[in-house]
Amino acid sequence: MLDETTGKNIVIGVTGSIAAYKAADLVSRLTKKGHEVRVVMTEDAQEFITPLTLQTLSRHPVTTNLYDEKQNWHPGHIELADNADLLVVAPATANTIAKFAQGIADDTLGSIHLATLAPVLIAPAMNGKMWKHPATQANVSLLQNRGVTFIGPEEGLLACGYEGIGRLWQVEGIEEQIEAILAKSS
Repeated sequence: MLDETTGKNIVIGVTGSIAAYKAADLVSRLTKKGHEVRVVMTEDAQEFITPLTLQTLSRHPVTTNLYDEKQNWHPGHIELADNADLLVVAPATANTIAKFAQGIADDTLGSIHLATLAPVLIAPAMNGKMWKHPATQANVSLLQNRGVTFIGPEEGLLACGYEGIGRLWQVEGIEEQIEAILAKSS
């Protein structure tokens, strides 16, 4: 277990996938290790898991809206971006990957992605046809060429009923990749 002096600032982005519930396990594991975990949820993610769950597990308010920052003159998304040692998006939808690739910042998560200098780890989760689509693969390639790390997706039974690639990588594996990236950037 890390102590508070070695814990890192990790921003976890949660997007609108059925796998969003697995973010709770990831946030809990990282918090227990002594990391400061800040969660940012897209509007669609809130259809699958509540901000209260992630707030309780992270012990910090969850950012859900770019315009909920009225209590401070300093924009919260810039503060999150500046203080992040790592930005993790788990699960990441095809939509979010496309927005990141094209530099679209129409929500808090996209804005943080554009504003951070921290390493970025993306754990995709989507229908296998969406993952294999040339547009998604081009977006993944573009982001990888910019230094973004991807973990997964893996194969298995998908929520849509198909068997194939598209499942969120196992939480334990995502946690290991996070620790490896943090160790490398220290």
